[in-house]
Amino acid sequence: MSLGGITNLDYTVLLCSRMAETRAFYRDVMGFPIETDQANWVSFRVGAALLTLRPRGVWPVCDDGKAVPGAAAVQLAFRVPPPAVDACHAELLACGVPILRGPTDLPAWRHRTLFFRDPEDNIIEIYAEY
Repeated sequence: MSLGGITNLDYTVLLCSRMAETRAFYRDVMGFPIETDQANWVSFRVGAALLTLRPRGVWPVCDDGKAVPGAAAVQLAFRVPPPAVDACHAELLACGVPILRGPTDLPAWRHRTLFFRDPEDNIIEIYAEY
């Protein structure tokens, strides 16, 4: 097999400066079940993939470098059924999560979207296809 034969993204690692706050966000606000829970490695099950958190910094492979406050490192997009976008918006507001853009239809993409940030300033999108 070569690089062109890769067909699956197994897990995504978010580098965290605020590990405890980010862990609580994905557990309590997003409601993702914890699969692995260690001090420096927390994985959440999201469908067939894992969303993993680890502290930012020096580790055996490399030095992650500094995070720039207010700058997103990634955008994560989570697909839901169409009626769920507005329901997710209401839940996020009830949890006090600041919203970047409320539920919006994007006809060119055939998406209904909602944008906000996690505690690490990553951009989170919840969207539905229509």
